[in-house]
Amino acid sequence: MQKKAKQNHSTLSNIFFMLKIMFKVSPWLVIGEIFEQVTGALPSKLISVIGLKYIIDEVQNGGDPKKIIFGIVAMLGVIVVCEIFTNVFYELFVHREREKMDLGIQSLFYEKAAKLDLSKYDDPGFYSDFILSIENTADNLRNVLNLVRGYVEQIISFAAVAAIMFSIDPVCLVIVLVSVVLFIPLGKYTGNLQTKRREAITEKHRRGDYFARVFYLPDYAGEIRTSGIYPLLRRRFNQSANEVINTQRSYIRKLDGLFFIQEFTIQVIGFMLILSLYIGYQTIVTGNMSAGDFVATFNGAVQIGSSVLYLTVYSLRNFTERSKMIDKCRSFLAVENTVTDGKHVAKIGKPETISVENITFSYEGNEKDSINGVSFEIKPKEKIALVGYNGAGKTTLTNLLLRLYDVKSGSIKIGGRDIKDETIMSHRARFAAVFQDFSLFGATVGENVAMTRDYDSERVLEALKLAGFTKELPNGADTILLKEFDENGLMLSGGEQQKLAIARVFYKQCPYIILDEPSANLDPISEYELNKAISEGCEDRTVIFISHRLSTTRHADRIFMLENGKIVESGSHDELMELNGKYAYMFRLQAEKYN
Repeated sequence: MQKKAKQNHSTLSNIFFMLKIMFKVSPWLVIGEIFEQVTGALPSKLISVIGLKYIIDEVQNGGDPKKIIFGIVAMLGVIVVCEIFTNVFYELFVHREREKMDLGIQSLFYEKAAKLDLSKYDDPGFYSDFILSIENTADNLRNVLNLVRGYVEQIISFAAVAAIMFSIDPVCLVIVLVSVVLFIPLGKYTGNLQTKRREAITEKHRRGDYFARVFYLPDYAGEIRTSGIYPLLRRRFNQSANEVINTQRSYIRKLDGLFFIQEFTIQVIGFMLILSLYIGYQTIVTGNMSAGDFVATFNGAVQIGSSVLYLTVYSLRNFTERSKMIDKCRSFLAVENTVTDGKHVAKIGKPETISVENITFSYEGNEKDSINGVSFEIKPKEKIALVGYNGAGKTTLTNLLLRLYDVKSGSIKIGGRDIKDETIMSHRARFAAVFQDFSLFGATVGENVAMTRDYDSERVLEALKLAGFTKELPNGADTILLKEFDENGLMLSGGEQQKLAIARVFYKQCPYIILDEPSANLDPISEYELNKAISEGCEDRTVIFISHRLSTTRHADRIFMLENGKIVESGSHDELMELNGKYAYMFRLQAEKYN
């Protein structure tokens, strides 16, 4: 299993990391949200302290009614103006900029995901963190920004209200601070527990989501309806759902208890009891406080208490929890690929000799080599077939040719140059590949064939014709496939999908073609026509194809028979049949079915 990147960044470092990314995408959103938070919250807090004290003292001292009315109107005016500003700010700016922010950050993660080595997907631990990072990106953004803007606002509120409180009675400030500070360690522990809960739930959800997808993806629809698999899937799904519920329950019990201890001890005992008794004593017994001072002191204490709680217990807990999530995102973005660029840019020209020299390869976590000491040479324009039983190493070999993985030892050379010396993009641009588990996308037919936004419609249609695709296209190459983005999108049968995928190799102008099970979903007539099209349309290109249908391979210039990661036989069809070895045995087994 691959080692994960160490997650040892500090909380402060992680918060600034995410802020830096957000500021790069939309600086005015970051600045604007912080400013809005301050202007939206601070005036009402100051009014509850200074404003009420002013009104109560004026009333108690028989002040001018006009001043009292003016004070009330002024306070209401400030609140109304702040509320209008907040609403206008959100309606005209925030919603749009948040969408822009989400798009920018998600694009960053998607770009990273698109460039990841395939080997990263072989590590379940990394894959879980990968999914966690992608799924929680937007959530992390909003939470971090909300935490930071709340933190800035609370610092300003604390400084303003504390100054007022200190001028009235410093002891109240001490009572509040002591009540809160004593429980800072508990807040940190609660934040860590929240993070562990999220991590445990994500893993359980990942398992449950598989069964959930099965019920609505069209790939499974036919088998679910024509077999007895549904009760099994439903039972497994219920088991996964119960695991999520039980995991939630085990954490929620602890968290509820911790929250109760914090709230009850700090709010009830610290503020409502001790602070209230002290303020009441100063007002009623000693007379050191007026009625206005009493209200201002109590409201100020509550405001300071809330600020200190946010700045210490709550923010520490939330920042700690969010930091751990950011650390996963940060580690994901920092992952370095093992398949890296060379310094040379490969040219897309005529096919050259491909030399595979004593290569070995094994997947992470496997003790046994999937490719073991394989050597061969492919001459320009040769048609090569790779055959063998499942797990023999055929697909692995083509993945190594494409540098989706790198060999552990040995080398692969094209035209005498090691493919590791080429840039990845320029090397892969020399190949057109159709994989056994090919995919179609919610885009136009032309985009699916050309695999790019810009395409030549005539070339697309010609490529489809060569691949044997005969389905009528209402809008030609501009016809939309699938229904993800267009309810009138065209749906294709399995064979039609495969023909469209094969059309990609006819469209792409490159010297090398790799076909992994190109005729798997085709009927015998379509298979014959495809073989003929490859022979005629790819005459000037090197073709490497994998097939379990040996009727397809018999026309290859050479056939490599693989077993346990080694080439055990090679030659033309006639040569291998005369050898009467493993290939001949496989061919006769298949031929008997037809006979």
